[in-house]
Amino acid sequence: MTTQDSRPLLEEPTDQTPPDITATDTTTWRSSVLRLTERFGLVILLVAVAVYFTLNPATSATFPTTSNARNIVANESVLILVALAALVPLVAHRFDLSVGAIVALTSIAAAKATTSMDLPILVSVVLAVVIGAIVGLANGVLIAYFRANSLVITLGMATLLGGVASAWSGHQTIVGVPTELTSFGNGLWLGVPRPVFLVVVVVLGVSFLLGLTIFGRRLLSVGVNESAAHLVGLPVQRTVTLAFVASGALAGLAGALLLARTGSAASGVGVGYLLPALAAIFLGSTTIRPGRYTVAGTLVGVFFVAISINGLTLAGAADWVEPAFNGGAVIVAVAVSSLLTHRRLTGASR
Repeated sequence: MTTQDSRPLLEEPTDQTPPDITATDTTTWRSSVLRLTERFGLVILLVAVAVYFTLNPATSATFPTTSNARNIVANESVLILVALAALVPLVAHRFDLSVGAIVALTSIAAAKATTSMDLPILVSVVLAVVIGAIVGLANGVLIAYFRANSLVITLGMATLLGGVASAWSGHQTIVGVPTELTSFGNGLWLGVPRPVFLVVVVVLGVSFLLGLTIFGRRLLSVGVNESAAHLVGLPVQRTVTLAFVASGALAGLAGALLLARTGSAASGVGVGYLLPALAAIFLGSTTIRPGRYTVAGTLVGVFFVAISINGLTLAGAADWVEPAFNGGAVIVAVAVSSLLTHRRLTGASR
């Protein structure tokens, strides 16, 4: 017998039980915490390191001072430009190991222009940027159109530029740079080191280029799946070439800023920026947007390394700590970044 709506009077019991809402909420909460930690773990660690050196009796008298903060941001201004230079082609999964050599070459070019040729400072800076862009164009053409390996080409270019820079400088340090240039590199505006204003403009420009332009979206598409980018008709070769041109131009600007900071130029000064720049980029790829190379993440990586080394130096660490820290940071960051990228791609394919 059934009711008027055709449902049986007696229904068979079922084994279904209501879901455990408490367990679901706990799982969701844990998942949210893990995602938050994954995204901002390096930022949290950066804050923790700064707090530690602020409270540590060995560094508390000097680390949290305004003068030390100014020293950190001014010293890292060149490194930030070099890191951004290496970042642009790396978005397309192409390495540029020549950025350090470009810094050395362009600093010598700017120094020669201001001392031997008596060119205006602005013209000398533009010359440095143009030379860097030309080197980047050579890298890009060889890598994109001749399908050469970016590691091999840029490493060879770095070696070649090292020899050119050494010959151009006469194996000597070039001095006598105009005081107007060095005053920019070491002076203050509104209590802030002047190079910081230049860095802010460049950071905003690169962020806009990579995040809000067609070129940036194409570059990211090439890095995510180059075969798919070819299939949909994107100009992959031109995009990769322009990435190296931008990288060379930024490295050239870093060379001019290095000259303004130090007041001299030598053939071997830029080489030491390559590894810290890569360390910052790969550390940055583990935060904000894990598994991807971003400007914001790179900045976090730069200041994590800078603050850590600054604090260790103030605490009396030996000279070998800095290269060991940079090398260890690269190893750990590359491993973690590769893991996060694999997880992201695996999750996207499911």
